[in-house]
Amino acid sequence: MESTTMLLIILVVAVLGKADSVAIAAGTLLMIKLLHIESYIFPCIEKGGLNLGLILIIASILIPIAKGSITSINIKNVFTSWVGIMALVISFFTTYLSGLGLKYLTVQGHSDVMPALILGAVAAASFIGGVPVGPLITSGMLALITKLINKQ
Repeated sequence: MESTTMLLIILVVAVLGKADSVAIAAGTLLMIKLLHIESYIFPCIEKGGLNLGLILIIASILIPIAKGSITSINIKNVFTSWVGIMALVISFFTTYLSGLGLKYLTVQGHSDVMPALILGAVAAASFIGGVPVGPLITSGMLALITKLINKQ
């Protein structure tokens, strides 16, 4: 019952804060729980959901290339500008952080910080117009900071 209550709270906060993707995710999980089919569905989502989500995000980002609206000339021009070079460097760093975050949450077993990550994402989406796609990067930053602090 406690997990249902937490999902309901996340759903309400997400709806009030207009964090639609979080609301849809929480609502979907809540429906699965209320239908008592979680023992069938949750393992599938837990095992492959993150990879499927990443594939869909990357595919949606690649659509302009697939449609031909971004050409090799556009790509060449972007890599000769300071904005393009900074995008490459920042993308390299945030992708590294996402990998650290995934390990931190799964392999190292720190999934207990997930409520704080979700709350921060919902708050940012609600109050400053953010998009709640950052929990992996956030957990990667947390993992990096934790690693640096623990070395000293």
